[in-house]
Amino acid sequence: MKLIAKLKLGVVAFAAAALALPAQAQTEIHWWHSMTGDLGQWVNDLADGFNASQKEYKVIPTYKGSYGDSMNATIAAFRAHKAPDIVQIFEVGTATMMAAKGAIKPVDEVMKIGGEKFDPKDYIPAVASYYSTPDGKMLSFPFNSSTAVFFYNKDAFKAAGLDPEKPPLTWPDVFADAAKLKAAGNKCPLTTSWMSWIQLENFSTWHDVPFATLNNGFGGPAARLDFNGPVQLMHFTNLARLAKEGEFVYRGRGNAADSAIISGECAMDMNSSSIYGALSKQAKFKFGVSTLPYYPDVPHAPQNTIIGGASLWVMNGKSNKVYKGVAEFFHYLSEPEVAAKSHQRTGYLPVTIAAYELTKKSGYYEQHPGSDVAVKQMIRKVTPATLGIRLGNANQIRTIINEETEQIWTGQKTPKEALDAAVKRGNEQLVTFQKSVE
Repeated sequence: MKLIAKLKLGVVAFAAAALALPAQAQTEIHWWHSMTGDLGQWVNDLADGFNASQKEYKVIPTYKGSYGDSMNATIAAFRAHKAPDIVQIFEVGTATMMAAKGAIKPVDEVMKIGGEKFDPKDYIPAVASYYSTPDGKMLSFPFNSSTAVFFYNKDAFKAAGLDPEKPPLTWPDVFADAAKLKAAGNKCPLTTSWMSWIQLENFSTWHDVPFATLNNGFGGPAARLDFNGPVQLMHFTNLARLAKEGEFVYRGRGNAADSAIISGECAMDMNSSSIYGALSKQAKFKFGVSTLPYYPDVPHAPQNTIIGGASLWVMNGKSNKVYKGVAEFFHYLSEPEVAAKSHQRTGYLPVTIAAYELTKKSGYYEQHPGSDVAVKQMIRKVTPATLGIRLGNANQIRTIINEETEQIWTGQKTPKEALDAAVKRGNEQLVTFQKSVE
C-alpha cells in the first residue's frame, strides 16, 4: 500500500510540474500596414481570424501611416536591421521593391519554405501578373487590389431630372449630366479622387494609349513618361472647361474626395472600388456604380483598367520559422471563404478566382448591383499599353502630377503646359531611378 501511495504521489507531482511548465511561446509575425477606419478594422479582423485558427503563430498588425510613410519606414527599418516580417506596399512602390536586391523574400519562395501549395494561376491574372517577374515568379502577395470605377448619387440624379438607373457611360454623357446637375443647383456635379491614378494612369489604359514608353515601364528602367499625348491633352482640356464652369470640382489630393461622395456633397465621383464598403455603410442616399466613362471616338476604347491598392511583401533575413508562419497566413488569406468575405466587405477585388466564383455563386452580385464592375473592368483582354504602370520613383511622379495639374484648376497653367511640365519633371525622376539600379 505504501508503494502504491508513493506512486500516486509521484504521478500527482509530475502532473503538477507539467502544468507549471510555461506553454510553448507563439512565433510572432509583425505586419506593417496603411489601413485606417473600416479598412483598418478589416485588417485587425483578418489577423484575429488567423490567430484563432491555430496556436503556433500570432500575426500582429501595426498601422505605420500612409502608403508613402509606411514605405519610407520600411526602408529605414531594413537599413537598421529592424524590418517587419510583412509590409503592405502600394502598387506604385512595386518597381522600387523589385529593385531592392536582398531586401525582400519572393512570396513563392516563402510558400515553398512553409510547405504550402501555391500556384500563381489561382489568383486573378491581371493582379498576379502585376506582382510577378516576366517568367511568372510572384514576388509579393496580392492583398488589397482595387481599380477605378464610377460612383453616382441616384437621389441627386432624380432631383436633376436624370434617370437614376442610367449612369453616363461616355465622357460626352458625363458632360451633359454634369451640366444638368449644376442647373438643378448641385454645387459639386463631378469630382475625382487620385488624380494621377484615375485621370491619367487608368484613363490611359482604358483608352489603350501609353502612359510611358517600354510598355509603361514593364520593359525596364529606361522607360520615359508619355502621358502628354493628344488623347490625354483632350481630356484635361475638357476637365479644365468643366472646372471653369463649376461642373468639375477638384477636392484635393489622394482620397480627399471620398468624404464628398459619401456625404452626398458631390453627385458623381471617379474613385477606388474600395470605397464601396464605406458607401454601403455610411451613405444616406441610393448610389450606383458603373464603369469609367470613355471617349467613343478613341480607337479601342474602352480597353481595361489597372490595379491600385497594395500587396504584401515579405522581408528578407527572417528565420524559417517566421517564413512558415507567413506562408500559413497567406494560405489563410487565400482560402475562398476568407477571400470572398474580404472582397464583399471592402470592395477590393477578390484575391483568387475561386473567391470570385464563390461570390458570384452566392448571388452577391445580383443582390448588390455594381459590386462586380471592378472585376469586369479587370478581366478584359490586355494590350502592351494596358498591363499596368510599373515605374521607379512612381510616388514622386504622382506628386509632380498633382502639383502641375493643380495649376490647371487655378488657371495658372494651360493643360498642355501642365502635362508637358509633369512629363519633363517626372522623367528626371526616372533618370535618377535608372541610374540607381543600373
